[in-house]
Amino acid sequence: MPKIKSKSSAKKRFKITGTGKVRFYSACLRHNTSNRPTQMKRQNRGGQIMCASDATVVKRNWLRGQ
Repeated sequence: MPKIKSKSSAKKRFKITGTGKVRFYSACLRHNTSNRPTQMKRQNRGGQIMCASDATVVKRNWLRGQ
């Protein structure tokens, strides 16, 4: 039986921290940022930790093939 592949899109978008939490980066910062408020751009800078309920779904797809 072949090895189950993990989701490539999940591997690229999320990282698992050392404590097992899921880290992600916010959207809406790539282009057209001149039309966005300064507060929105400032809050979306850097990574964020995903809530536990969403993290279970991401971990299931990300770790599926390992």
